[in-house]
Formats: sequence, C-alpha cells, structure tokens
Amino acid sequence: MPSVARGCHELRVVDDSATWRIMYFVDADAIVILHVFQKRTRATPKRIIDVSRDRLQAYRDVRNR
Repeated sequence: MPSVARGCHELRVVDDSATWRIMYFVDADAIVILHVFQKRTRATPKRIIDVSRDRLQAYRDVRNR
C-alpha cells in the first residue's frame, strides 16, 4: 500500500458477513500489523491511512533506538 509507505501491503479477508482488510508492513526481520478494519467503501479512508502511517512511524522510532 504505497499510500502509507514503501513496504506496506493490504491483505483482504472475505468473511460470510463482511470484508476485512489488514494493513501491514514488511521489515527485514518482522511483519508489523498496522491496522485491521472492515472494508465498507471502495477507497481506503484517509483516517485509516493516517493511523497506519503514525503506527509505522512509532515502530520505526522504537526500532531505531
């Protein structure tokens, strides 16, 4: 999902009653789950993208200590 950052992806999970998305980041030695949400519209809401960016930045801050 380049709109969040390079290395971010979106996994689609279709359930009987809903479609779920898992936003994740692939690092050299970790897979970081940034957000899980129910997909209700065609486009990913800006709020979800913003939260995912913030969480990725927090991960990078901790990793680089």
